[in-house]
Amino acid sequence: MRGWLVLLASLVAAPAWAAHAYAQFGDIKYGPDFTHFSYVNPQAPKGGEIRMVPPTRPTNFDKFNPFTLKGTPPYGIGALMFDSLLTGNSDEPTTAYGLLAEDVEAAPDGRSATFRLRPQARFHDGKPVLAADVVHSFRTLISKEAAPQYRTIYAEVRQAVAVDDRTVRFEFESPNPELPLVVGGMPVFSREWGKGKPFDQIVSEVPIGSGPYRIANPRMGRDITYQRDPDYWAKDLPVRRGHYNFDRISFKIYLDETARFEGLKSGEFDFLREFTSRNWARQYKGKQFDSGELKKATFENSNPGDFQGYVFNLRNPKFQDIRVRKALTLAMDFEWMNRQLFYGLYKRVQGYFPNSDFHAEGLPKPDELALLERLRDKVRPEVFGPMPISPSTLPPRSLRENLREAQALLRDAGWTYREGALRNEKGEPFVIEFLNDQPGLVRIVAPFEQALAKLGIGWVYRQVDFSLSKERMDKFEFELTSRRIPGMVAPGGELLEYFGSRAATTPGSANYWGIADAAVDELLQKVVQAKTRAELSAAMRALNRVLSHGHYSIPHYYSGAFFIGYRARRFVLPPVIPPYYEADAWAMSTWWASPENR
Repeated sequence: MRGWLVLLASLVAAPAWAAHAYAQFGDIKYGPDFTHFSYVNPQAPKGGEIRMVPPTRPTNFDKFNPFTLKGTPPYGIGALMFDSLLTGNSDEPTTAYGLLAEDVEAAPDGRSATFRLRPQARFHDGKPVLAADVVHSFRTLISKEAAPQYRTIYAEVRQAVAVDDRTVRFEFESPNPELPLVVGGMPVFSREWGKGKPFDQIVSEVPIGSGPYRIANPRMGRDITYQRDPDYWAKDLPVRRGHYNFDRISFKIYLDETARFEGLKSGEFDFLREFTSRNWARQYKGKQFDSGELKKATFENSNPGDFQGYVFNLRNPKFQDIRVRKALTLAMDFEWMNRQLFYGLYKRVQGYFPNSDFHAEGLPKPDELALLERLRDKVRPEVFGPMPISPSTLPPRSLRENLREAQALLRDAGWTYREGALRNEKGEPFVIEFLNDQPGLVRIVAPFEQALAKLGIGWVYRQVDFSLSKERMDKFEFELTSRRIPGMVAPGGELLEYFGSRAATTPGSANYWGIADAAVDELLQKVVQAKTRAELSAAMRALNRVLSHGHYSIPHYYSGAFFIGYRARRFVLPPVIPPYYEADAWAMSTWWASPENR
């Protein structure tokens, strides 16, 4: 997002404004003459290397194209190799500044946004980034050859038009103040990448992007190294100053947690974000930590809490009765798990947007009620009552009492215990297949499995590797699994991908549940069309309330901090920690190498 041009009146209505940045709600922190973001060191030296492990669970990668459905790309390729028209920052959740674009104009009627490209913007092959490349990227991403979720993300974008070589206009189906941010964040790639081949057959060809890094050794496998481009066209822009200081960023893949932690201790890599409380409490100690060679650090943040939970596949008939879903939720004993397994490190997830402005509690507030009243014939009556609270076993409640309540719900839904199992009226036993690609989850699932057994419910634990899990999830071939949705400071169009009806039938989408609900769809539109932060908060709380009353998930737990182990002597950290960040991206984009590592 960067201030700019006046389009011809014959092409589009006169712009509402031209600016170096775009803010969904008009709040721009950094003025046109800013030199760098406040949380970076603009004089950070370049050089050295940071070696990391992906925070995801791939077992290998088999393609370099991150935009198609089939296969697994290497971690980091999107952030490190592709620039976008605008770039966000870790200070402001709904504001972005010009990267490829030197400025942006939003039309007064809200139906288009126009971007002017910087003349110095270059792809890795040295060719200029032109409007035709932006249009090509958009048309490719919404084509059937790209992963289908992109068609959901850009569903409200009518078309992209190259006005001239350096001017591109996006036209929208309806006014939506978030859409300039959506298209502004679109990855841009060269028309020359895989030219002449269908996009879904571009697999081994190295992407032609314009980002700060290139692939050092373009070979498929389990490890990948990105090499900083010393001629990176944007290195001196205010939005990039103090960023991407390492000459090399590497990612190593380990097949199990034990080998991964031993790799950290032996010096095979430098930075590990820990997700398992037991590991954090018991493993991060010893001589290397005592000497300061390795450091165990907890980094606080202002991020909204993640949603994590068991998710039901509503496409399966056994989970379509809400009484069944409520009953299964009562079988999870978080309080016992937090005491016995998690060392008291976690908080219980309440709703879908915990620890945020979008958390709903108690009775609907007036601004929520105003939205919900319009949907009264489309939502459950309970939505107008108190917000559901995740079941507890704290006194006077107990797991035994919760299971008795679950048993009654299952009986009402037609499931009774006979012949050694919980059965329906046809005599079919209730059996759940749990799809899992996280070996460390076994100990966490076990207490839940034992509680279900007391209800007569069978359990099939299906352990698979990441690639098979991804394939099955892309096709929605599962019954129950565990999923995490990162907390959102500025939710918008991406929620359509998680909860929208269209995504429910789109292979590869994040609507794992298969939620297809007219009221949810209408509230999602209120979210993406919000003109103020207050409107966004009201729509999100109403959405949270409707989703929670659907009992589509069994809420787990979240942490308000990042647990990081790293080789402290190899790095220098910025003096300021931003309020909103992801730990891995913060480290690789703003840390720098100590003198001994350069």
